[in-house]
Amino acid sequence: MHSRSWFAVCISAAVVTLCEKCRGHLPRVRELLKQLASSFPSDQYYRYHDQFRMVCQSVSFLGAFLHYLEMNDLISRSDLAAMMEVSVSAADGFHLTLEDMLQGFLQLASELARLAINSVIHGDFRRPLSIAAFLNQINSAFQLLNLKNDFLRRRYDGLKYDVKKVEEVVYDLAIRGLKPDAAPPSKTAEV
Repeated sequence: MHSRSWFAVCISAAVVTLCEKCRGHLPRVRELLKQLASSFPSDQYYRYHDQFRMVCQSVSFLGAFLHYLEMNDLISRSDLAAMMEVSVSAADGFHLTLEDMLQGFLQLASELARLAINSVIHGDFRRPLSIAAFLNQINSAFQLLNLKNDFLRRRYDGLKYDVKKVEEVVYDLAIRGLKPDAAPPSKTAEV
């Protein structure tokens, strides 16, 4: 087996181990979210939401990232809420808002752009291709939304740069002949 391929297999095994370790921390995260939910009246969620908005966004990001590493796809809102044992309905008080989830997805895109670069450094040339396809799907989905000129819109603008960064990684792999299933560059005769 080629040494880079062997290293990529070792990295994949490390990712599986890391995901299992993260899953082990989920019960504590759920417990803390329940404590947070019980710290204010359920009918005053939006009154206090700014105090813990970043926590919800970070938890959304971590859940989406864990799901991506395990399943290689995007988690649904209902599955993410189930993972964290919170509701998706505002009528239930403490819940996973759509905006917090979307912010988490945008954080996921930034982290995946970093992962694409690091994957190449460690010899995994297939992962950037799947990340590029995944980020293009996320970008296409965000283009369907009518975003106002707020923080979510500004974060979405960052997604475009993340997509560009990953596409540059894929392009670099292609021109160097390292892109999986790509023919090596042809040698041209010097004149």
